[in-house]
Amino acid sequence: MTAFIVPPSQVALSDLPPAIRTSDPGSFARYTLTERLPGILRETAALSDFPDEIQRALEELHAELTGGVVREVREEAPDRGFWNAVSAPHLGRSWLDVPWYWGEAYFYRRLLEATRYFRPGRWRSVDPFGPKKATELVPEAAPDAARALLDLLPEETKARFEMLVHASLWGNRSDLSHEVAARLGRPTGASEEGTNLLVDDTLALWDFLQTRRCRRLAVLADNAGTELLMDLLLVDFLLGQDLAAEVHLHLKPCPFFVSDAMFQDVFAGLEALERTDGATRGLVRRLRANLASGRLHLFTHWHYGTSLFYFQLPEELRAILSGMDLVVVKGDANYRRLLGDAHWPPTTSFAQATGYFPAPLVALRTLKAEIIVGLRPGEAERLQAGDPAWLVNGRRGVVQASL
Repeated sequence: MTAFIVPPSQVALSDLPPAIRTSDPGSFARYTLTERLPGILRETAALSDFPDEIQRALEELHAELTGGVVREVREEAPDRGFWNAVSAPHLGRSWLDVPWYWGEAYFYRRLLEATRYFRPGRWRSVDPFGPKKATELVPEAAPDAARALLDLLPEETKARFEMLVHASLWGNRSDLSHEVAARLGRPTGASEEGTNLLVDDTLALWDFLQTRRCRRLAVLADNAGTELLMDLLLVDFLLGQDLAAEVHLHLKPCPFFVSDAMFQDVFAGLEALERTDGATRGLVRRLRANLASGRLHLFTHWHYGTSLFYFQLPEELRAILSGMDLVVVKGDANYRRLLGDAHWPPTTSFAQATGYFPAPLVALRTLKAEIIVGLRPGEAERLQAGDPAWLVNGRRGVVQASL
């Protein structure tokens, strides 16, 4: 049986800046709880053929979220004790007065309780976001974006690497829980995105991979669909160029943040690519061969579907990540977990904020939360003056490395 524990923190919480909270006036965190999460609940109920009892449970969660107070997990499940322990300080409070990342993570756990994801019966292990995820795998969405990128890739190896890293980064816009970012369009590797890339350590990453061939490289995945296919294109390149002997793709153990990738989303993505033509079929053949040989390894851990940060790694997961020569951390929620979802000064260095991490690290993230480090003095103020929503609208991105 999985041992759900609350591990000791590698960082003293008192040493962090103040946490981002849903009570922050006018914040995106507050908007998430008042608008985004209730909307996700309503859409999930509308898109799925749930029976009346599950629909009622979703309605009860909606009422709690919008006007009630936080209650404990009540269902019999292996993680019940864990969630009620980490949630104890927040039980009985309004959802509009809790730490933001905990609130979002707990919302998704409670949604799984409502949809009976962990209980025996018809709905056990049924992804409540499956119908929404499927919209990304129609030919004109994610598979078409992958085929278009393959057609654009240059012959020169370094330039190809740079385009693939940036495609993996901008693929993070395709987040089904964040429609504003998704509407910005598909990744194309277009040069005009350069102005939106606030920090770009891609060339430092290339030099690192040239001088230190990775025996094991981990990718902590974020979204399924378009982003995951962009990640797989990058993985295919790393393995094909022998820049990594093995790539370990770390996935969520259960449905999380609407579109986060699980094992089945990898195989659904490969099947969608197989239904296209041209170079994508060769890509699928190579990926399947690497899965069969063990050069591409799929992995998950219960920690990835919780409210814990990356300085709260369980001992066994910390040991696994410390054995990696490089860890690629994808997406906005993972970035928040790296930084403790706190109000960091934007000029704080990325290396300083993530110094606890047990391996060389690079974060590929589009900005969809009011948190950022690694900027030059005055840059945040300039961006705020030109675009007040720059931290949350998914237009900007970073490639930030601590190698």
